[in-house]
Amino acid sequence: MDSALKVFSGSSHKALAQGICDDLGIPMGRSHTVTFSNENMMVQIDENVRECDVFVVQTSCSPVHANFFELLMMIDALRSSSAARITAVMPYIPYIRSDKKDRPRISITARLVADLLQTAGADRVLTMDMHTPQAQGFFRVPVDQLMGAGPICERLTRENLDNWILVAADVGEAKDIGRYANRLDLPFAIIDKRRFGDDEKPKAVNLIGEVEGKTALVVDDEIASGGTLCEAASFLKAHGAERVIAAATHPIFSSNAADRIADAFIEKVIVTDTIPLKANQLNDKIEVLSVSKLFAAAITRIHDGRSVSALF
Repeated sequence: MDSALKVFSGSSHKALAQGICDDLGIPMGRSHTVTFSNENMMVQIDENVRECDVFVVQTSCSPVHANFFELLMMIDALRSSSAARITAVMPYIPYIRSDKKDRPRISITARLVADLLQTAGADRVLTMDMHTPQAQGFFRVPVDQLMGAGPICERLTRENLDNWILVAADVGEAKDIGRYANRLDLPFAIIDKRRFGDDEKPKAVNLIGEVEGKTALVVDDEIASGGTLCEAASFLKAHGAERVIAAATHPIFSSNAADRIADAFIEKVIVTDTIPLKANQLNDKIEVLSVSKLFAAAITRIHDGRSVSALF
């Protein structure tokens, strides 16, 4: 694409956006957001973007709704300023888990998010690990989905992986564990969970595979409250695992997740910086990997009209 490349950032994750700009070797685009006393916002783009190829970095984190609406306003402002193309760079998409109608009379909100992005004026979306690949079908604009398994596996290859085994914390994750198994050349096991009542949480009841005497590597696309992960670690310990290490792309870390992890039978949790973590969400067990280089490489390929899938 012949137009100038520009990267702007919303309020959610300035550090990641700055890292992307540093890797691209360009300054961050200038803009500012004002929140008035009535909680209404105003977004202003502070430089010329006419006929530019613009990328707006905004992830989903607290305050989720304010950050998402700020993104919509930035896209709308850029469209009104005659940007040639606008790509929403959303490392973690809000409501992405709301991708099916599993209860009567509810919204499939991931589809609504996709519709709102298109209505605001986004020409395409760049994201990472969408929870379910078919969620791309909600979008009527091109979606490029990067994989967190790449940088996580690159980090894990620095370990001695003899006597390690991958573990899916539930059957639903089993379909995605293959990308780790192929990269790390490891066998895997699956924790079988069952629900015994409408109000009860699923309980681990069986283990498909053998973890006794091994280092168990539990992988998932995200860690929210940490309850599933910590329960899995205890279950693996009861089945003879010597060590438990966890890896996930998105560190949501809601509630007291960091404290749960600190107290659990978990040696280390490796996550990426798709979501910014506050000081009280970090401890000695948590290792954060930067994905700025991967996003910068994807942005360069999109801008140049080259394949993004070549990155993974």
